[in-house]
This record gives sequence, C-alpha cells and structure tokens, in this order.
Amino acid sequence: MTSTDPRRWWGLGFISVAVSLIIVDSTIVNVAVPAIVTDLGISSTEVQWVQEVYTLVFASLLLLFGATADRIGRRRALLTGVAVFAGASVAAAFAPTGGLLILARTVQGVGGALILPATLSLLNAGFRGRERTIAFAVWGSTIGGMAAVGPLLGGWLTTSFSWRWAFGINVPLGILVLVGVLATVRESRETSARIDLVGSALSVVLFGALVFALIEGRTFGWWTAEDGIELGPVKWTATISPVPIALALSASALVLLLIWSRARARRARPALLDLSLFRVPTFARGNLVALVVALGEFGIILSLPLWLQFVQGFDALQTGLVLLALAIGSFGASGLIGALSARVRPVIVVRAGLLAEIVGIVGVALALGSGAGWGWLIPTLFVYGFGVGLATAQLTGVILADVPVERSGQASGTQSTARQVGSALGIAILGTVLFTGTGATLSSSLDDAGVDAGARDAVVSRVVDSAGAAISSLDGDEIALAEEAFTTGTQLSAFTAAGFLAIGFAASFGLGSARREQQPA
Repeated sequence: MTSTDPRRWWGLGFISVAVSLIIVDSTIVNVAVPAIVTDLGISSTEVQWVQEVYTLVFASLLLLFGATADRIGRRRALLTGVAVFAGASVAAAFAPTGGLLILARTVQGVGGALILPATLSLLNAGFRGRERTIAFAVWGSTIGGMAAVGPLLGGWLTTSFSWRWAFGINVPLGILVLVGVLATVRESRETSARIDLVGSALSVVLFGALVFALIEGRTFGWWTAEDGIELGPVKWTATISPVPIALALSASALVLLLIWSRARARRARPALLDLSLFRVPTFARGNLVALVVALGEFGIILSLPLWLQFVQGFDALQTGLVLLALAIGSFGASGLIGALSARVRPVIVVRAGLLAEIVGIVGVALALGSGAGWGWLIPTLFVYGFGVGLATAQLTGVILADVPVERSGQASGTQSTARQVGSALGIAILGTVLFTGTGATLSSSLDDAGVDAGARDAVVSRVVDSAGAAISSLDGDEIALAEEAFTTGTQLSAFTAAGFLAIGFAASFGLGSARREQQPA
C-alpha cells in the first residue's frame, strides 16, 4: 500500500477491521465477565487477570513487534497476528477453567501485539498530508467506537447464546481481515531493521512485574505477606510480601533498559527503545500524555458492567445497550473530526476531547452517587464517548507527526506501548480502587449495623472475591449494604479515572508546538 495506490482506501477499511478485532475483544469481555464469574467460578483477582493479562502481554511485546514488523514486513506481521489471535480466540471460547481462559488470553495478547504496530506503520507509510490525517482519524475513531460497540455485541452474544461466543466472533472477523488485507494491502518493510532481544526481555520484566504488583497488592499484602500465598507451585513463606519485591524488580528492569538502550546507541546498534526518538518534542511529550490518558480512559469500563449487572440487575444485553451511548458519542466525534481537520490543529482537538472525557466521567461518578439510578449514565457516557473519539483519533497523529517514515515501525510501537501500559495500569489501579473501596465501605457499614467481626469478614470476602456476583445471595439488609458499598467503589473508581484524565489534560499543554502536517508540494 503506497501513497499512489488506489486500493489504499480499501486497505484502510480492512486495517480498521483488524484494529476492531483487538479492540472489540478487549472490551467485549467486560460485559461477559459476570457470566464467566458465574459459569467458571473465578475470583475478583482472576477477573482482573482475565482483563489484565491480555493488556499486559500486549504492552510488553509492542516495542519488539514494532521493530519485527519493520524487519519481516508490516503486512506479514499483521497477517500473522490475526491468525494467532483468531486461534487463541477459539481456545478461549472452549476454556473449561479460569486458568485456561487466562492462558488463552495471554496468547491473544501476543497476536494483538503483532497487529497494532503493523497497522500504524502501514498507515504512516501509505498516506501523506491531509490523507494521513483522515486515515489516522478513521483508525482512532475505530478504537474509540469499537471500545463501546464491543460491550453491546458481547451483551447480545452472552444473553442470546453464551459468553463463549464473545470470543468465537473473532474467527469470522479474522478470516475477513486475512482475505481483505491480502487483496488490498501491499507489503511495506525496512530491511535494515534489527531486533533487540535483551531490550525485549527487560521490557517484559519491567511491565510484567509492575502490573503483577498493582493487581496482587490487595491479595498478597502491599508490604507484609498475607498467610497462605501461593505463586503457582511455590508456597511463599517469607514475611515480606512479593509485591514490593516485584516493584523493585520492575524499577531495576527500567534502569537496565535505559542503560542498555544508551549503550547500544553509542555503538550505533539498534535498540528496542530508541532514546533518540525522544529528542523529537512532540513524540516525547505525546507519549507521556498518551500513557496518562490511557490510564484513566477505559478503566471505568471494567467496573460499570459489574455494577449494572450485580447492583442494578441488568442482563448482559441491557448493559451493552446502556454503554451504547459511549459508542454513539465516539462516532459522532469521528464525523466532526473530518470537518475540523483542515481548520483546527490536532493538538487542540486532543485537548477538547480530554476535557469532554473529564466532564463525562465526573458526570458518571456523580450519577452513581446520586441514587437516581442508571438513567443519568446515558448522557454522561455520551459526553465521555465524544471525548474519547476526539482525543484518540488525533493523539496518534500528533505523536507521529515529526517522525521519519523509515522509523515509523519503532515509533508506532513505542507510542502504542505507552497507550497499552497506561491501559494496563488503569485496569490494575482502578480495579484495585473498585474492590478495595467496596470492601472498606461494606466492612464499615456492617460494623455500624452491629454485625460481629467474623460474620462481617465473611460477607465482605464473599462480595469482593466474587466481584459482586454474591450480592444477590446475601441475607436481608446485607444486600442493600453490599449494593451501596459496590456503588461507592464504582464511584471512587470513576473519580480516580477523572483524576488521571485531568493530569493528561494538563500535560497536553506541553504539546503546544505540535504542528498540523503540511501538504507536500
């Protein structure tokens, strides 16, 4: 696919479907999680891992696979990723246990990590000038829109058939992408690209240890170890929790990665993390904004489906219909971007989108705390989705605007990694806020109601460990207290997300020098 190939617009469509494949899967599971909890009996920690392991593997491999795509061919990497992803989806659909489902999600992350940087590199190499702005707008709006369409599709499949079809739907979509890309997209590669295996290993340790610590902190203890910790076949007997050790390991891997990357650069050897790219102001600042924004952007989608189904009593399809407001807002933003692209700098659109996201997510939090029910979520989710569509569509273009085409693979992998690391941290942090807030509020409420410590702890454990699924099985007044506590936890999660988005909005003013790409003469 080159800038003069008339098939490139058809190719853009199939590339967008490939992005839809990985984005829909990452959100479709949110609505299906309550059914998975009931069917497989997974705990709240496993709920986080079902979501998190996909994003974690995704983030850990993006830099490696961005360089790999440049080396072996971006179209070849895309096709390989789609095949791996579809195969892992079949395994997830037939998983008999939570552990095997998590394993299948791990392999899905590998496929997704091959797909995403390849799509960005193909767009960056295949379009120029205003056409590139339009291409990135379509690509970004697909991410924003499909992030919300996923819950609707997942709700329909889960309610009408089974949660297993939420994974099975990836197979026909994958076949469509394979056929379409082969027919419309030309190969694109950078033969001089080299792969940094040591840097790749360090990045996996860095992200894996960090996310492990954030998710397991409330289970294993943030400093002192809880009793009965088992790490696979190993029983943890030390007084100190494995969590601070994991954090120290992550920090050490970061330092070593920076040292290794700098040493490789001095010897004129390619490194996984090309530090010279960060000399481009828009690239350096944009990646920081992308990481912080992603941290707050989609984390709320983890908690809202649980709240709607376990507190409000919705089924999966009704939950998807409520979240459809987010999709409508995002698609509305994509239509507006086409009109704005020739008149407004992309960085201004990014800021407007972030501001709309903050307003929308604060509105969600206030609606949850007002006791007015789920109805007020509709307009607030629309505003939130509108902001997601604006910000996501243009932020990628801002980050890559000044990056040379021949380095687009590594640059795309780096900015995609920033987003995915942010998403992984968001799921870990906001999930921890949700369940910790729920447990603390419920414990306090039961104390006030005069429930003895033993019974109180049992109720709290049932609610938190089941991610809210056990609420309906409680006795008498305990149901109302548990619903109120889960609502408070969801509200705290939303306010936390808004806080991260506010930090991203403030950081976006460092992108003031980002220019609108000029048409070539």
